[in-house]
Amino acid sequence: MLTAIVMIDTEASRIPEAAAEIAEIRGVSEVYSVTGGADLIAVVRVREHDQLADVIADRVSKVEGVVRTQTFIAFRTYSQHDLDQAFALGLED
Repeated sequence: MLTAIVMIDTEASRIPEAAAEIAEIRGVSEVYSVTGGADLIAVVRVREHDQLADVIADRVSKVEGVVRTQTFIAFRTYSQHDLDQAFALGLED
């Protein structure tokens, strides 16, 4: 599984709508509205490297109101949350 963190700049008037539309894109697992250097941060998880272009360049960047994206590809996961999900068997706690 490949994980990419995408920082997204949007038109200010379109932040909520862009976030909702991006969250519906297959491969996008989470979208956060944030303060700082970006308006939104999306977490993209795909199985193959080529799918990153499909999700980010072909879908996320074409959402109305998206002005610019900057993508960071993760090498390793150190979050306990992600490790727990990777080993989950789908059983209820």
